[in-house]
Amino acid sequence: MTLKRANFRFFHRLRVRWAEVDMQKIVFNAHYLMYFDTAIADYWRALGLPYQESMEQLEGDLYVVKATVEFHASARVDDQIEVAMKCSRIGNSSLTFTGAIFRGDDHLITGEIIYVFADPATQKSRPVPSVLRDILSGFEAGEAVTEVRVGDWSTLGTDAQRLRTAVFVEEQRIPKELEWDAADATAVHAVAYNRLGRPLATGRLLAHEPGTSKIGRMAVDRTLRGGRLGRDVLQALTETARERGDAEVVLHAQRSAEGFYARLGYTVLGDPFEEAGIPHVTMFKRL
Repeated sequence: MTLKRANFRFFHRLRVRWAEVDMQKIVFNAHYLMYFDTAIADYWRALGLPYQESMEQLEGDLYVVKATVEFHASARVDDQIEVAMKCSRIGNSSLTFTGAIFRGDDHLITGEIIYVFADPATQKSRPVPSVLRDILSGFEAGEAVTEVRVGDWSTLGTDAQRLRTAVFVEEQRIPKELEWDAADATAVHAVAYNRLGRPLATGRLLAHEPGTSKIGRMAVDRTLRGGRLGRDVLQALTETARERGDAEVVLHAQRSAEGFYARLGYTVLGDPFEEAGIPHVTMFKRL
């Protein structure tokens, strides 16, 4: 089966490593299944669904019942390849994913993986939940799978607190007394949600100086970093500042996130400093 890139909207990009090739410098056949499996893991991230937590919420899990690979040409060491993936069929209790591996426009490999949605305790199949069916169908149709809500602490505080506790207090080990302050009560908050209603990312906007807002407390679910969520929250807060007439926004960026903010138009201001024991730098953006 020959497929074209236009058949897919999700792509996972990678470079073929020496450890994945044989003496002829072509990929071992079994590695193509690994490439497809890795792409499916990223496909779930693209859906805004942290896999383990989402399956627990859906009261099931997915089990592979069939996997096939069709070979058209070989990938070679140091090739830049793209693993395309789509959910091509949703049955009563099964999900079929069709994959293709491309080197440029050359179609190298076709794959198909069939999962059954089942009770994790008994591994007996059960119907694919309607909400999961809608998420998969919507994503393949080009619909948004996440939304950002903007509001006050009384509306969004519970979900924002959940995310910030996981990221700042538990993961980065910032003392609770440094994380929580009275500014939350007057700040504008943004929280990104998936279509299961789970909060995935958050941030807040404070009045800083006349004509200047300050963005802070940016946090993204650990399993979903590197996607669009942080950008979407940042843009929602920036747009709020613009709508209320501010001329610029400032923020204290952790040095590890400096590149993320720079790609979105933020500029470093001044020298690095430490905040809560973590290296930071001040950055700003004109509106």
